[in-house]
Amino acid sequence: MLNVPLNFARTFHLPVKRPYPGGPYYKNMFAKYPVAEIASLFADPARVAMLTDLLDGSSRPAGELARGAAVSAQAASAHLGKLMQAGLVTLSQQGRHRYFRLASPEVGVVLEALGAAARPAPREVAAKPADETQALRFARTCYDHLAGILGVRVATALEKNKMIEPHEQSFSVTLRGEEWFKERGLEVAVIRSERRQFARRCLDWTERHHHIGGAIGAMLLGHFFRSGWLVRRTGTRALRVTAAGEREMERFLQASW
Repeated sequence: MLNVPLNFARTFHLPVKRPYPGGPYYKNMFAKYPVAEIASLFADPARVAMLTDLLDGSSRPAGELARGAAVSAQAASAHLGKLMQAGLVTLSQQGRHRYFRLASPEVGVVLEALGAAARPAPREVAAKPADETQALRFARTCYDHLAGILGVRVATALEKNKMIEPHEQSFSVTLRGEEWFKERGLEVAVIRSERRQFARRCLDWTERHHHIGGAIGAMLLGHFFRSGWLVRRTGTRALRVTAAGEREMERFLQASW
């Protein structure tokens, strides 16, 4: 079962105002089941490529997204228009430059969940080089939190040490966990007041286990960056563990690499 928020259909409901290529049947069915129209947007590889390039939380121009998706500028503009109309991406303008970004962390959740449900691509048709694929699998950003093998291991370690407790779609932080976070300068009480979800259980698309999303996940990843344990790799969502990070993560996870 996909780990998609229960209010997913409401969150991404689309007004049915334009003609549908499938005729009245699709118009009526999309109106009745708005999730079907959203799902149709994820069915195009070029649009998925664009959304995936934005999963690191960055803002990118249309030309860069077009190159990443291997489509023309005209095709990219049409795809981005559909994604904007659906509320999946937003547009900001700085002078003559226009930048696109994911509309919310929930879009990243949907992408990760769909990736977890999909069958792995055969090696002979894999789109990325083996070393890049391995790097993404080991540690990557999922919007603003940590995913991949390392993200799952962090969640597992915190759960094993009774810092967090799992629920159906979320984690809760225990009293012991709050003290543990506080010792590291991370105030859980402060982020509880944020409007976003506190600690989401995100189904990792490569590992098929859960990592920590939401405000807690973002806080943890920020801590790893500030501590110099993780750094971003150029041109990819993959992250690199520093020498200091290897030592501290080994202690953090209470396990060897």
